[in-house]
Amino acid sequence: MKIIVIGAGAWGTALAAAAAGAARHRVLLWARDAKQTALMQSQRVNTRYLPGVVLPDALVLRSGPLAAALAGQELIVIATPMSGLRELLVQLHDVAQPLAWLCKGFETGGAEPTGLMAHEIQQQVAPRLHAGVLSGPSFAAEVARGQPTALVAASSHEGVRAALVDAFHGPRLRVYTNDDVTGVEVGGAVKNVLAIATGLCDGLGLGLNARAALITRGLAEMTRLGLGLGARAETFMGLSGLGDLVLTATGDLSRNRQVGLALARGQTLAQAVAALGHVAEGVLCARAVVRRAARLGVEMPIAEAVVALLDGVLTPDAAVAALMGREPTGERA
Repeated sequence: MKIIVIGAGAWGTALAAAAAGAARHRVLLWARDAKQTALMQSQRVNTRYLPGVVLPDALVLRSGPLAAALAGQELIVIATPMSGLRELLVQLHDVAQPLAWLCKGFETGGAEPTGLMAHEIQQQVAPRLHAGVLSGPSFAAEVARGQPTALVAASSHEGVRAALVDAFHGPRLRVYTNDDVTGVEVGGAVKNVLAIATGLCDGLGLGLNARAALITRGLAEMTRLGLGLGARAETFMGLSGLGDLVLTATGDLSRNRQVGLALARGQTLAQAVAALGHVAEGVLCARAVVRRAARLGVEMPIAEAVVALLDGVLTPDAAVAALMGREPTGERA
């Protein structure tokens, strides 16, 4: 299969390298920045986003006009942050090839942020595409090193799901399928917000009991929002729900968790984000998550506390006190 991965960040590079290293596909990694491409070409390492990982010789690196790079490709994978998805979907609105995106979150850019999920943006600007999402618990560095990982390919089109399995499923990378795109995308977005809360919890030294409670109640919030948006409950027990939440909330490679840890140490949000050097999608989409929940009448107290913390309305200690001081309720609430 001929595959193009658009976007040479950590995750795009890792996934392209994994597919190219399997020696079954011809993989092209396209980057907007010609200087970055030239450096990767000469060094065979993405020193900015994935240092220390040698790119396979079979991986083709290219910049320049995207239309030329698309010629002859059989699968298109968009590996930009959420903020770049709309622009690319507009460009690609009439392609015939199966297409998938890797980004997780809600759209927050522009003068009037829409709060849309990726598939909602696609339905708005490129409704004829056969498209979907590849998601699940995955740190780019581990995938690039060939450590065992499981992902989920979600689309309403069977051909897209099959193309993603063919492209990426192998001995070190398992790809499961799902047609609940809404559920997979809600899980991928909300887990980033909850990871900030869990990083805060651990940074304040609240203990393992508190962490377990936070993850469990966070999963309940995620599920409530997903059901309100039309997802299926069982999706949140899968890789893109519980799986991605556990990884992002507890793994120290998680940028969103690192934000929570930094806030617990007394750093400002600006300091925490600057230290990352990468995008932390939970910071960007937390407000959108809470706004969409409010419109649906869905209670998300943990996500609301994260927003208050990010906005400087609550201190870390006050955010914890607000959550612990809520009125007793049934576990299903």
